[in-house]
Amino acid sequence: MSERLPRARAIRLVLTLAVVAVLCALPFYLDAFWLRIGLFSMAAAVGAVGLGLLSGTAGQLSLGHAFFLAVGAYGYVWLAGEPGPGLPTAVAAVLAVLLAGSAGGIFSPVAGRVRGIYLGVATLALVFLGHHVLLTADSVTGGFNGRSVPPLELGGFSFSTDSDLTLLGVPFGAEERLWYLGLALFAVTWFTARGLLRGRPGRALVALRDSETAAAVMGVNVSRYRSAAFVVSSMYAGLAGVMLALSFRRVVPDYFGLVLSVDYLAMIVIGGLGSVAGATAGAVFVTALPLLMTRYADQLPLVAAPGTTDGTVGPTEAARYLYGAAIVLILLFAPDGLHGLVRRLRARLRGRAAPPPAGTTSPSLPPTSAVPAKEPTP
Repeated sequence: MSERLPRARAIRLVLTLAVVAVLCALPFYLDAFWLRIGLFSMAAAVGAVGLGLLSGTAGQLSLGHAFFLAVGAYGYVWLAGEPGPGLPTAVAAVLAVLLAGSAGGIFSPVAGRVRGIYLGVATLALVFLGHHVLLTADSVTGGFNGRSVPPLELGGFSFSTDSDLTLLGVPFGAEERLWYLGLALFAVTWFTARGLLRGRPGRALVALRDSETAAAVMGVNVSRYRSAAFVVSSMYAGLAGVMLALSFRRVVPDYFGLVLSVDYLAMIVIGGLGSVAGATAGAVFVTALPLLMTRYADQLPLVAAPGTTDGTVGPTEAARYLYGAAIVLILLFAPDGLHGLVRRLRARLRGRAAPPPAGTTSPSLPPTSAVPAKEPTP
């Protein structure tokens, strides 16, 4: 057993390095459409990880995730743009994430006292309130038409198409440059979230989800940890909002509505509650499906191409029907999501592949004659 652990870790390390190498090489081979799907998926994964920590690990229902994404996106646009303070874009991005965390901190007393469906309704109010503010605060948000997003600059390097850049004969535009930024931010999100789940805060949140009474008996400050989970989730959402703004290059209020919050709930349910890898898989599925169906709509039955009105279902609606059906199937046959399904499949394959240890034989019952007869009860 002790020899298998280092071998398993070595295999896992090799696979991780191989995946990283493939992801780093993709911008040299993929066109802008596929890179855009990757950018949107990475941004969605960051937000889904945050919601997974809140709803999957801490057990708090939130329908207001879109509000905190809007705070991060519009916070970056206003802090880095004109009108606005015109701060350096890197500083504006960090402050936008902190601003989203501050918004979560302002709401955290409610999250510390309310739970279940009542917390869901309270966070739902944030979405409607935020959408109203985005439409009416024209000087900050640009109103209905939104605002253009200033490109991010780090150390004089711009993540835009303003400057020409060629690597190994491949022109690197905004999508190629943002791809590596998205990978770096997603890696930070992945390792920080997994570290949090494996540490004392993660165990406290799991205990809190299972039973607040038992968690309080074990010394967990219930209100404090529930509020902290909401703040951390809001910061992840703010970072996802900044990444989405940089990918879209223009932010409009209609994107940050209730539908976006429902999409994020679908991501963590499909991927698996309380799992970083599951939230990532669910984010990729929910984000990529409508984009792929839009591109290949003319090749799919019963799906109308964008801009046509022939009575069939549009690609976006068809995608929502499909992952709605996926949610139903997941809840019926795999309540722990894709991550749990893969984990069980992996365990089954390992059980079939693992031979019995050398020098051991399968246990067998002793012969009947060797089993002493039961004495009668006096």
